[in-house]
Amino acid sequence: MLVDSHCHLDFPDFEDELDAVMARATEAGVGTILTICTHLTRFERVLAVAERFDNVFCTVGVHPHEAAREPRVVAEHLVRLADHPKVVGFGETGLDYYYEHSPRAEQQQSFRVHIAAARMAGLPLVVHTRDADADTSRILGEEQEKGPFAGVLHCFSSTRELAERAIGMGLYISFSGVVTFKKADDLRATAAALPLDRVLVETDAPYLAPVPKRGKRNEPSYVAHTANEVARVRAMDARAFAEATADNFFRLFAKARH
Repeated sequence: MLVDSHCHLDFPDFEDELDAVMARATEAGVGTILTICTHLTRFERVLAVAERFDNVFCTVGVHPHEAAREPRVVAEHLVRLADHPKVVGFGETGLDYYYEHSPRAEQQQSFRVHIAAARMAGLPLVVHTRDADADTSRILGEEQEKGPFAGVLHCFSSTRELAERAIGMGLYISFSGVVTFKKADDLRATAAALPLDRVLVETDAPYLAPVPKRGKRNEPSYVAHTANEVARVRAMDARAFAEATADNFFRLFAKARH
């Protein structure tokens, strides 16, 4: 069984054909899907998708792009929302200095609030980081000193150094379709080198469709292409890799176990 550990099924891209998208995912061997919250004000839409399908779970949180646009997050409020049986983690949160749609200070404050919620609830964190390796590493380290929390650096496209530091803090690394792109040799080398028990795969659908679907709208069934590529660079049997990454997902997102 494959797991798509990060996608956005509540987005308008899927609105008119969600049942067909889910059917294709099942056909491709995708047994579990995690759909990710990006706006607290849209959380009910995210939750509704998770409630609609037995094998879909969700998170609650605010994307760093929206840190200055959404109502300010409060850890206790996030924890209350995570009481729902379908909510298995927090985020996506983190830092994005590439687009900087929200000021860095507000991104950092929101990031720390999500970490506090993860620590309080004992649920994992989904971390988005782009062009912000130093501050991501610093904040994760500072917050770990306050008390442990689990999480994953999703859609990983940063340095092997950051990946290894995150793993050293007990976090996981998730690879998206980017790992299949022609110029992603360094990322493939990182995917080949990391400990197997810390690796996840995802689509980040509707974005970043993997080769050979690049340029199309992404969807959960395409996670098979990403998984096959990471298995290839690790010189692993594709089925064994799929099983290992599914095990990793359920170890991290333990609340998603049926």
